Amino acid sequence: MSDVTKTVQKWHASFKKGTDFDSWGQLVEAIDEYQILARHLQKEVQSSNSHAFTEEQKKTLGKFATCLEMRSAALQCTQSQEEFKLEDLKKLEPIIKNILTYNKDFPFDVQPVPLRKILAPGEEENLELEEELDAATGAGSTPSFPSRVPGTLLPRLPSEPGMTLLTLTIEKIGLKDAGQCIDPYITVSVKDLNGIDLNPVQDTAVATRKEDTYIHFSVDVEIQKHLEKLPKGAAIFFEFKHYKPKKRFTSTKCFAFMEMDEIRPGPIVIELYKKPTDFKRKKLNLLTKKPLYLHLNQTLHKD
Repeated sequence: MSDVTKTVQKWHASFKKGTDFDSWGQLVEAIDEYQILARHLQKEVQSSNSHAFTEEQKKTLGKFATCLEMRSAALQCTQSQEEFKLEDLKKLEPIIKNILTYNKDFPFDVQPVPLRKILAPGEEENLELEEELDAATGAGSTPSFPSRVPGTLLPRLPSEPGMTLLTLTIEKIGLKDAGQCIDPYITVSVKDLNGIDLNPVQDTAVATRKEDTYIHFSVDVEIQKHLEKLPKGAAIFFEFKHYKPKKRFTSTKCFAFMEMDEIRPGPIVIELYKKPTDFKRKKLNLLTKKPLYLHLNQTLHKD
């Protein structure tokens, strides 16, 4: 059995495992399985060294990964209006099982995830360690610059009587090495106490203006749930990410978060913490003792 056939069998087994968890109501396990498989497929699609699949097959794998992410998002967002259903996902099983011979049109009108390296859990830490070793030995690969990361910001939800919506304006972030950050952007998510997504995750566009120790964003992010519908203990997370040409992947540099009792109209500055992002907020270490923060402005909309 060829290596590529073994790979396809592993993908199919992972898909079956995810849909089984999904049908049994084990949503956390299903989300993990879907996201891990999506990352593996995206890595294959983005690999320039891989010749196991044709460009058309890679395009199909990219669309398959998008559907996995859509189902994962639907499971994480209980108020999703246009959710991607389990029965929709199951229609894709023949594709992943027979990707080497599949030649029909993709059944859903979706696009592959934008090209950027997405790392499976633990991979970023391993790459960081490799980078430190390379720095110590003087090794390392030739820089290669990526295509810019596009924003995935969503429009404001329709208003509902008596309900409050929140617009967060990300003004700027203070970092001692702000000028050295390549293609910086911020990922915004809303998590419960267990670190589970309550909203679709959104990315800002890449920031283009840097000034001294600040990177300026000046961008509005619409929180995708009425505040009254967020559970007790929820928090809004901001992960600052930038591209590392030496290792050719996007890395999280630091993160910040806002808890529900901090939501009020007007400006707010929040502290920055060292990675990895701790969505459960149990092991927090400040990034710096310097007075450098994430600067936001909050606007509340209530009918």
